Amino acid sequence: MTLASRRSALPPTLGLDFGTTNSVAAIADPSVPGGVREVGFPDGAITHSVFRSALDFWQTGSRQRLETLVEGGPWAIAHFVESPEGSRFLQSFKTFAASSSFRSTVVHGRSFRFEDLLATFLDRLAAHADPDVLPLPRRLIAGRPVTFAGGAPDPQLAQSRYDAAFSRAGFDEIHYVHEPVAAAFWFARRLTREATVLVADFGGGTSDFSIVRFTVDGHGVTAHPLAQTGVGIAGDGFDYRIIDAVVSPKLGKGSRYESFGKWLEMPAHYYAAFARWNQLAIMKTGETLRELNRLAGRSDDPTGLEQLIEVIEEDLGYPLYKAVSEVKFALSHAEEAQLSFRHRDIAIEATVRRADFERWIAGDLEKIAAALDEALARAGLADAAIDRVFLTGGTSFVPAVRRMFTDRFGASRVETGDQLLSIAYGLALIGAEEDVERWTVREAAVA
Repeated sequence: MTLASRRSALPPTLGLDFGTTNSVAAIADPSVPGGVREVGFPDGAITHSVFRSALDFWQTGSRQRLETLVEGGPWAIAHFVESPEGSRFLQSFKTFAASSSFRSTVVHGRSFRFEDLLATFLDRLAAHADPDVLPLPRRLIAGRPVTFAGGAPDPQLAQSRYDAAFSRAGFDEIHYVHEPVAAAFWFARRLTREATVLVADFGGGTSDFSIVRFTVDGHGVTAHPLAQTGVGIAGDGFDYRIIDAVVSPKLGKGSRYESFGKWLEMPAHYYAAFARWNQLAIMKTGETLRELNRLAGRSDDPTGLEQLIEVIEEDLGYPLYKAVSEVKFALSHAEEAQLSFRHRDIAIEATVRRADFERWIAGDLEKIAAALDEALARAGLADAAIDRVFLTGGTSFVPAVRRMFTDRFGASRVETGDQLLSIAYGLALIGAEEDVERWTVREAAVA
């Protein structure tokens, strides 16, 4: 049997890039030459190529017979924007995947574990998929970061949660591939000569690196993985730096409160929650809000604390995220941008300069650079041994991030393209390989 015939005997595969901010899916059918197609999501006159990694829950019906409804992706955002009252909006929940401290969150009286949230999200993704690609394949190649987000991530826990959610979604063959490896696989299709390629994948929650050696012969391109590393810092962390410097001081950060005759600084953990958009959603508890109201009554900045309470009570995480993300995007093209966030009593207006933004994220960039150094060290390579650098992921648009690579490797060696799609396409292509296990990764169970 030839390699081509072995490939054609494989079943169709869904490549799924479940991201912190966006998710993308593609299907590979080995029986069709070059047969990789994206999974689109029709929405009236347009078709979305990415599905926002978000959920919105709300209730309908009478008090005696309430029904909880849920939407995902762009439809979750649309419903939340139209009817924020009573909605429970969740975004960036991938960040919970490897967190042992996150057990569940309560949504309209029901407890949801991470695997429940992911299974619900996958159900909505499938429900909105283009009918032309349905039913979706039951064979799955899912992307996963090299290093999960969080202070002490547990990759084995994340894998078990993923396994449970994907099984509930109907997949009966599940494989995992490091996300930058998938991006490298997609990039390799354009190679005409052998090359050592560094792929840097910058998402919302993690920055991951993969170094792959590609050789080219009469049978095509062959890949030889050399090293993978990652760090739990990326776009969401950059957002937090803007919030910490510009928004949080307007919401009471830096203020003091009186306790037993002493003036104490406002607890920092309320503002640290802005470091992960998913954390804001789980702060909306009676205990947290009662404590904040108590502190506001004793604060030297009661207005700021009251506005922080408003952000939490009114589920303003998404509009705040949108305002900050727009500023970050604008700073990729301009030296300064205007941050504008308004809601009832909250009115935050500020000019954000790129130079200040780059100063705020300098520490994050150092940690990202250290992860890059580690990848090169593991591969046993000097900078000069890298022939091509491929940047993918939305955060790769940040000038300071791109400059990290052009300064180090030279602009002629650095390429970008398909920043949001390359991983899903690469995952699907790997699924069409006869030796798929060569590319997959699975955490060993803890004895």
